[in-house]
Order: sequence, then C-alpha cells, then structure tokens
Amino acid sequence: MSNSPSAKDPATPNASTTDRPEDEKLPPRLLFIYGLQHILTMYAGAVAPALVIGAAAGLANDPAAMGILVSGALIVAGIATFMQSVGHRRVGAQMPIVVACSFVPVSAITSLAAGSNGENLPVAFGASLAAGLFALCLTPFFGQLIRFFPPVVTGTIITVIGVSLMPVAADWIMESDAVEPSAPVGNMALAGLTLAVILVGSRVLPGIWGRLSILIGLVVGTLVAIPLGMADFSRVNEADTVFNPTSVFYFGAPQFEVAAIVTMCIIMLVVLTEGASHIIAVGEITGSKVDAKRISAGLRADVSGSILGPIFSATPTSSFAQNIGLLALTGVRSRYVVATGAGILLVLGMFPVLGGVMAAIPSPVLGGAGLVLFGSVAASGIKTLAKVDFTDNLNLVLVSAAIGVAIVPLAYPTFYEQLPEAVEMVAHSGIIGAAVVAIGLNICFHVIGRRPQDGSPAGIEQDDIGSAGPGEAKYTDHAGAAYRDDETGERHGGDRS
Repeated sequence: MSNSPSAKDPATPNASTTDRPEDEKLPPRLLFIYGLQHILTMYAGAVAPALVIGAAAGLANDPAAMGILVSGALIVAGIATFMQSVGHRRVGAQMPIVVACSFVPVSAITSLAAGSNGENLPVAFGASLAAGLFALCLTPFFGQLIRFFPPVVTGTIITVIGVSLMPVAADWIMESDAVEPSAPVGNMALAGLTLAVILVGSRVLPGIWGRLSILIGLVVGTLVAIPLGMADFSRVNEADTVFNPTSVFYFGAPQFEVAAIVTMCIIMLVVLTEGASHIIAVGEITGSKVDAKRISAGLRADVSGSILGPIFSATPTSSFAQNIGLLALTGVRSRYVVATGAGILLVLGMFPVLGGVMAAIPSPVLGGAGLVLFGSVAASGIKTLAKVDFTDNLNLVLVSAAIGVAIVPLAYPTFYEQLPEAVEMVAHSGIIGAAVVAIGLNICFHVIGRRPQDGSPAGIEQDDIGSAGPGEAKYTDHAGAAYRDDETGERHGGDRS
C-alpha cells in the first residue's frame, strides 16, 4: 500500500500549497478493514465508562437503561470522531484521531451519579454540558493556559484517576446478584480467570489480536460464567433492538448544580491538556504540520461529546491514545480510515440491545478486566511522570502532596462529611483535591518568580510556544520532536482511557 498523500482540500482550515499525508485516499475495502481495526482496538475502552457510571447510578440490573448508556456512548463517539477526522471549518483537526468517552472524568461522574435508578444522572450530565461549554470557550486561548499543566501536573492527576477507579473494580469482583451470597471465592476465581486471559492474550497473541485481549477476556470470562449460573441474559430483550429517537434525554433534562459544575470544569482542563498532547503526537506520526489553529479545532471536536453527550446520555469525550499507537504500528495515516471507523461506531450505537448484552456481563468478569483497564490509566500517568525531572526536589514534593491529598477520601470516605454539602461534594473527590494541590504548587514552585520547569505539555519547551493570533499559542514545526525520547528516539503520546 502506498503512503503517498493525496491533494489537499484548499477549504480546510490549515490550507497550504503542500499535500498532506493524512488526506491519502484508499479503496473502500481497505477503508473498512482498517477502520474496523481502529474500532476493535478501542471498543472495550469506549464502553467501559458507561458500564462504570451505570453501575454507580444503580442501573446494573436494568439492561434497557444500560443499553441506552452504552448505545449513547458509541453514537457520541461516532459523531465526535467524524468531526475530528473530517472536520468542518474550525471544528476538527482533520487528522486520523479516534474520539470516545474519556476515562478522565469517570471517577468524578460516578460520585455525582451515585444513587438508585439513575436518579442523579441528570446532575452529572448537566455538569458535563456546562463543563463542555466552558472548555469550548477556552479552546482559542488554551495555549496561554497550558503552561499551568506541565507533565508533573497532568501525570499526577491521571495517576490519581487510575488509583481512584480501583475500588470500582474491587466492588465489581465482590458483587454479583446472580450468585449465592457464599460465593466471594467464586467471584474472585472468575475475575482471576478473566485477568489471566487478558494477560496471556497480551503476551502471546500477535498484532491486533493482542490489542483485543481485554475484549477476548470479557468473552471468555462470560462464557465460563454461564454454566456456573453466574451470568443472566434473560433480561437482554428488555433493551430496544434499534435506537429509538424518543430515547434522547432518557434520564431526564440536565440539571445544573454549582459544585458539580466546578468539579467537571477542573476535569475538563485535564482533558484539554491531554487532547493537545495527542494532536501533536499524531502530527509527528503522520508527518503533518500542527499549529495553534489546528490544535484549537481539534480540541473543539474533543469536547463536543460533553455538549452533545447529555442528549444521548453519554459522558465527556477525548482522543484515544491506543489508536495513536495503532497509527504508528500500521503506518496507515489516512484520516478517511478513521472517518470510516466513525461510521462503524454510529452503526453499533444504533442497536441498544448490544449495550444490554454488555450490561449482562457478570460483575466479577468486569472487575477482572477493570483491574487492567483502570490500571492502564494509572500507568499512563506514571509514564507521563517519567518525563519529569525529579532532581529538583520541588517536583517530588508536588507529586507527594497531591497524591497524599487524593488518597485521603479513598482511605477515609467520611473525612469531609462535616463540611457543607456543596464543599463536601468537591472535596470528597480525590481527583479534584489532587488537581488543586498540583496546579497550586506548580504555580508557586515554577511560575511565580522563576522560569517554569517543564512548563508545557509532554515536555514541549516554553520557547516553542509563542503568539500566533488572538489568544492562541504557536506550536513550532519541531514541537512534535518533544515526543521522542532523548536517547532512543521513541515516540511518546501517553496511553488513554
């Protein structure tokens, strides 16, 4: 297959006289095959946030509602991915980037949505909508704010997010309405089997099959659970077979609460920072020029899921790093491949019954897979922290203090219960605590009165950021080289959730 680019569409926001490799046109058969490969790579991660949030909202035993959550996640992912890859005017980077529901906001949303029968989901969706509009307003100016989110800050926050999700996996392993109360050992055995299949698959299966090991683990674990009476698919038919237009705002109109909105706005700053890093990484892999306007356009597509999400009962979206790795692995750089994948996501999302099947997967099986999924989020944060210079003791203090504050509500859940309700909602989130401490200490240590240390995302030097227009930062042509390891020349893009 040729990697030669096709002619560039002069109507695109970054029009120039040179061709772009991401505009390469492929035969329909290859578009479908490579597009399907992208979707299979990210499918488990794309639907996992819906499963986590649905369980927290008290919907684990409601296949119809869970089907709506999974279906909505896929529909919004399809729309956002199409916007990102095809683009229109100033929305979408027009690059081969897959966008889906992010793991970054999951822990905060589960706290907001906790309850029974999805009664608190409108509050979570209202906060997502407001935070999405907030993030949208920031996209033209984000280059001026990005220095407050260097790797030491974003790495700490992402690590905390992964750690905060671990209790969810543990709860899944110990919960199962389909088994006898005396079966915790059986639950652990089933979770262990699922985990073992994922680990073995990751080690021995070649190429794309290894990347599908989580999906394979879920299937094998469920098949083993069926004869043991630990899986119940009898209620799957309660979910709609085809998406019903009347299902929009399925859980009610969004509700807006100040504390919840503040929480989500802080989370969206992390999503924006991660999104900017991913866009630059894809630019390096594809050999395409990335400037401030293109980053702003890409970030608008990234946050579009927060604005569209409440309509389809979906949560905030961001780019998926595992698909960035797939670009490097396959060398297929055409954005039309990812656009085809967006169409596949939309088709999958039109069948909520598939979400009902996912919701019927036994909790211990999900827990076993969750250990890897949530652990990969923490590992992504650790990978980002590996780029930080800890010879300066201030960075070590910053990370230590932020993680310490984050662990408090996990270790002592009632620690903040004496505070006013609105304050408790914000303080109880270890992620918010970590974000406030990390951002505050970074400003005190590295911004006020001294030159920033690691003052830009993913190790991009502050000198690489300048002025390129009203409120926008200029990313120079060599900014992508910051994603290469100084000694080995390997690319870095950060792993997703």
